[in-house]
Amino acid sequence: MPPKTRSTSRRTGRRVVKKNVTHGAAYIKSTFNNTIVSITDEKGAVISWASSGHVGFKGSRKSTPFAAQMAAESAARKAMEHGMKKVDVFVKGPGSGRETAIRSLSTAGLEVGTISDVTPQPHNGCRPPKRRRV
Repeated sequence: MPPKTRSTSRRTGRRVVKKNVTHGAAYIKSTFNNTIVSITDEKGAVISWASSGHVGFKGSRKSTPFAAQMAAESAARKAMEHGMKKVDVFVKGPGSGRETAIRSLSTAGLEVGTISDVTPQPHNGCRPPKRRRV
């Protein structure tokens, strides 16, 4: 039996290229279970993103306003490393972390321009889930 040979292929990670982007858009998707923050440039290419689960929260703690605040701060810090200074905010969804995520974007150092709600409204589409009886 021939001796086993190990392949010495080294895993090469993608190199992080610093983009010099000063103005962009922040998309906050706040659902009942999670909050996802994506920061893009003017063309729509994602520069940084973070979510409540990505920051380290699990289970029902992901849906809290504090988790949304931490996710927005993390995404803002990563975007500011690429030179981001001003963002227009687009908020989607009914979750509890909407306002705190917007507030934490500005406290992290990004200048917030316009804030617009882009929550999709059905024109009598799908039947909604049944009401909870607690």
